[in-house]
Amino acid sequence: MKKLDDNSTNIKKTHSIRFEISATFISIMFLTFGLILLINLFFMEKFYVQNKREAIIQAYRSIAQAITDGDIASEDFDQEISHICERYNIEMIVLDADSKTVKSSTSNVEFLAKLLWENMLTSSSNTTGEFETREILDYGDGYTLQMDIDRTTGRKYLDMWGVVGSGNLVLVRSTMESIKDNVIISNTFMAYVGIIAIVVGSIFILYISKKVTEPIKRLYLISDQMKKLNFEAKYENLESYSNEIDVLGQNMNELSETLESTIKELKKANIALKHDIARKEEIDEMRKEFLSNVSHELKTPIALIQGYAEGLKEGINDDEESRNFYCEVIMDEASKMNIMVKKLLTLNQLEFGNDSTNMDRFDIVDMIRNYIKSAELLAKQKDVTIKFEDYEPIFVWGDEFKIEEVLQNFYSNALNHIDGDKIIEIKLIQEDNHVRVSVFNTGKPIPEESLDHIWEKFYKVDKARTREYGGSGVGLSIVKAIMEGMHQAYGVKNYDNGVEFYFELETK
Repeated sequence: MKKLDDNSTNIKKTHSIRFEISATFISIMFLTFGLILLINLFFMEKFYVQNKREAIIQAYRSIAQAITDGDIASEDFDQEISHICERYNIEMIVLDADSKTVKSSTSNVEFLAKLLWENMLTSSSNTTGEFETREILDYGDGYTLQMDIDRTTGRKYLDMWGVVGSGNLVLVRSTMESIKDNVIISNTFMAYVGIIAIVVGSIFILYISKKVTEPIKRLYLISDQMKKLNFEAKYENLESYSNEIDVLGQNMNELSETLESTIKELKKANIALKHDIARKEEIDEMRKEFLSNVSHELKTPIALIQGYAEGLKEGINDDEESRNFYCEVIMDEASKMNIMVKKLLTLNQLEFGNDSTNMDRFDIVDMIRNYIKSAELLAKQKDVTIKFEDYEPIFVWGDEFKIEEVLQNFYSNALNHIDGDKIIEIKLIQEDNHVRVSVFNTGKPIPEESLDHIWEKFYKVDKARTREYGGSGVGLSIVKAIMEGMHQAYGVKNYDNGVEFYFELETK
């Protein structure tokens, strides 16, 4: 299985899905944090003020209710009012009709009492001027809610005062400076927390996005390899598919295998088709060449037969000896044509693959000895000496009848080109798992320029001499077709005193 990495393919310069996911979520975090920070900056102080206002109103109402119910001196009220004052940083004072302090949550009783009477007097006289730092926020039956700025310190206070019950004066006050401090502290803390959250969240998002997009990236790389017809890249199979991406990866693997198998079959079919086309073209060329060669080779004997037959018909020579000569020429030419046609048919079957090869195990020594004996008359007619040693039996694999035809072609070729000492020597040389059969004849060597052509159909080194003994120029082509059909070696060697043809056969 091929391992994929970033360098295994040419990735287009586009934003990856990991980048897009990470950028989207980090941007959402930034926007969310920015929105929260803006809300805090613009609305937190108002929220605190509103919360403080409600707390002061609650404290004021609790005091008023306790005065009405007569529970202002009770222990439960003390606990309740202490809890409210501590929680919301509130100061309160309650005076009776004689200006005596009934309840207070601060040690600065005199200041609060003075402030309470100033509010009462200011309200009753409706004067302004030195009290213009006070801003009435809410005004109702028996109470006033106002914003007060301390002339000495410049601090803002939220005050609620009024008359409760049978002439009791109540003042509830809370500083606004704590609200601003709390808002600043809260926003500062939130900014730090937000920055840390963004950094940690960004790292976490990058990690998660990598885990999520890694399988998609692998699928992308696999598809890119498949586009290039490389099917070695596979999605790493999991023991159990955890999500749809893993299932998609397995489907990609199966698709890759199917495409690879299909393309292999198509390539095989394409190769077979090309082979068939090439074979058809080769057969067409061979057919054309065959017809051309046959027509060329038959032209001379047919012309001779026609000429001598016309001579006989017209009675050019009336004596019996001349007529017999004409008849012998006609018969000889007809015989040559018959032999040539048979050889051409044999060669045609071999080259077109219409002739099957029967592989048998036989004694090559016995076959050669029998053939030499059957062709002994031909050797005696030309006064040729045949040399063949007394070999032990050598068994080979091959088509015995075709091998005998090869031997016959080499032998007849040697007889037809014999010269000098008129010796034909047949030798057997065993090497490893094969044996070489060679047929040597004394005479003139084959010209070097003709060695590569003697296996071609109708090629003749000496056309006049070939015509003399009736050669067709097809015998060595038949040898070539037979030996190549059995995938065995064959060849020819020149010597100073003659020529040697050979072929090889397997012994095992």
